[in-house]
Amino acid sequence: MTRSRVTAAERNSAPRSIAELARARLPPAFFAGDARAVARSLIGCALVHRRRAGIIVETEAYLGPADLASHARFGATARTSVMFGPGGVSYVYLCYGIHRMFNIVTGRAGAAQAVLIRAIAPYVGLPDDPAIGRGPGKVTRALALDLSHDRRELSRGALFVAPALVPPRIARGPRIGVDYAGAWATRALRFWWQGHPAVSRQPTPR
Repeated sequence: MTRSRVTAAERNSAPRSIAELARARLPPAFFAGDARAVARSLIGCALVHRRRAGIIVETEAYLGPADLASHARFGATARTSVMFGPGGVSYVYLCYGIHRMFNIVTGRAGAAQAVLIRAIAPYVGLPDDPAIGRGPGKVTRALALDLSHDRRELSRGALFVAPALVPPRIARGPRIGVDYAGAWATRALRFWWQGHPAVSRQPTPR
């Protein structure tokens, strides 16, 4: 039977301070894989900025210039050129002039792949409220991330990702808000911690 929740022992053995998370920081090689694999592997990891950390509970993979939902479909522009570099670098952009969206570039240089962090759950330095990071715009507000955090190398500095918890179940389904992308809109490129209250939407998994 598949477990439905993290056990107390697993939670107690997970890194619980920023210092512990920093020692477990993921290396650039982790982000060198295909965006789909990285997006799934990020579920349960901690996204850390200075004294705050949230558990990543929802992600979306974007697969390069051929992906009609990806910014990379326009080629390397002043905004998107970071996507065409090596993995392990942040890509932060403004959506609808309001929401700051946090992404991590993945894959080899030139692949133009990335993973959008769609939702986080409070872990360190955040109020115990599952709604605080429920959605990509809330992720950046919760962790005090803005456009100045674009193009940051996650292998150094105060912004990084570290392993933390192992989700009992990970579901997958279509990405959200990309109906314009034709057949790409139906591909199962969104991943989430099934049943977690911080996930933005939980349709029937594929």
